[in-house]
Amino acid sequence: MKKFHIFATAVAMMMSMTSCDLFELDNYDEPKETIQGEVVDVATGEPVLTDQGSEGIRVRLTELSWGDNVEHNPDFYCMPDGSFQNTKIFKGHYYVRIDGPFIPLVRETPDGVLLADECKEIDIKGTTKVKFEVQPFLNVRIVGEPQVSNGQIKAKVVVDRAVSPEDFRSKIQPTRGNDYSDDLMNVTDVQLFVSYSSSVGYRARDERWSASLSYQGNEFDSNLGQELTITTNGDIPSGRRVYIRAAARINYSTAEVYRYNYSEPLEVLIP
Repeated sequence: MKKFHIFATAVAMMMSMTSCDLFELDNYDEPKETIQGEVVDVATGEPVLTDQGSEGIRVRLTELSWGDNVEHNPDFYCMPDGSFQNTKIFKGHYYVRIDGPFIPLVRETPDGVLLADECKEIDIKGTTKVKFEVQPFLNVRIVGEPQVSNGQIKAKVVVDRAVSPEDFRSKIQPTRGNDYSDDLMNVTDVQLFVSYSSSVGYRARDERWSASLSYQGNEFDSNLGQELTITTNGDIPSGRRVYIRAAARINYSTAEVYRYNYSEPLEVLIP
């Protein structure tokens, strides 16, 4: 009985010490600093419109305060208007990288030799703002008022290059070596997304009504800068209020994702 009492007392002391240690670990201050950012077209100053999700603009933070081999923070993504915010950041010195439907800010040769790094290093304390000026691949817009008839929306879309073929080639060819081809600039598809949500896009689309046009090789080139008419699929019920958004992408991926450039969303009432 005496031996059991001693053993029980020892176990109780160990559990008490362990619970104290756990309490101390859980007692760290929560991250409460904020980073606010915007991504704009360097040529026009206009926001780079995007998708809200992994097909949009990825934001990656790496805290440099801990040395060179530290792992990056969990990725997060821009909102559809090209802005981003994270309110749960620890105070520190950070390397901020973004990847999206624009010329990559980090460019390396196929052998891993760094050619350019246009990302930013910033101190995040309180609310810290950062602005990225980039070169989008495409400029996409809906022109005029969409026409509605029998539950279908007909929109006129214009897609044009936002970066010249010469500039694209000069910055991308060194990263691909012999694997480079001008086919990387080809427009592969144009989309007209439809949704009940104002965040309409690839992630928030109603497949019953959204429409797409696909292109092979460089056959879209003759349509660059020209009005292209796209009509939604199916019949949207009368009296509904929906949102539409046009998007287009090229045959080139950034961070292993083929990303769309977008137009502004438009609200459409189905009579």
